[in-house]
Amino acid sequence: MSRIAIITARGGSKRIPKKNIREFCGKPIIVYSIEAVVSSGVFDEVMVSTDSEEIAGIAIHYGANVPFFRSPSTSSDFATTADVLCEVISEYEKTGRYFDVLCCVYPTAPFLTAGKLKSAMIEFEKSNADSLMPVVRFSFPPQRAMVIQNGKLVYQYPEFIKFRSQDLMPLYHDCGQFYICQTKAFKEYKSVVTPNSVPFILSEEEVQDIDNLSDWILAEEKYKTFILKGSVK
Repeated sequence: MSRIAIITARGGSKRIPKKNIREFCGKPIIVYSIEAVVSSGVFDEVMVSTDSEEIAGIAIHYGANVPFFRSPSTSSDFATTADVLCEVISEYEKTGRYFDVLCCVYPTAPFLTAGKLKSAMIEFEKSNADSLMPVVRFSFPPQRAMVIQNGKLVYQYPEFIKFRSQDLMPLYHDCGQFYICQTKAFKEYKSVVTPNSVPFILSEEEVQDIDNLSDWILAEEKYKTFILKGSVK
């Protein structure tokens, strides 16, 4: 079974300038993703999809391939991750290279490790699922959400008011690190999340969304606390 890891790293970023190659705890943040994927040893091809020569240079230096640059259509603000993956798979197939499994990896995932990818791939192949997504449990039950209506606080889901927190169904959200998918299923659904998808559950200590500079600072502190000190592997 052949596998490709696709690290999606566009050059532009409005909220955090040069986000994908900004220094994170001593090295460009994309390097963490590249090193984790390469070190995992579970992929036949590791590539970075980018429109930036600067990103491409860093990617190649740390062991990833950049066989082609993104087209203008997949470099725009409106291009989706699925658009990028479709282009990558199509370009490889034009050269006669086909992959059974694709793994989409985000370039801002410093908590990603080789061990995590190995474990996820083992779970994926044992599951007979079409796709796998890392998820983390919401730290506070979303069933207790409140909204503001006419200046007043009201429960969004009043049917859960009398439930104890421990009796509410656990809910999860995407970790924003990576996705594993059968290439055939991806082509059918144009998504890395399919109807036959399984979870790969992570802890809060190894997950941090990075959308703005405050998130970035928090992510660095979490990385120093949990990853560098070895409490999360």
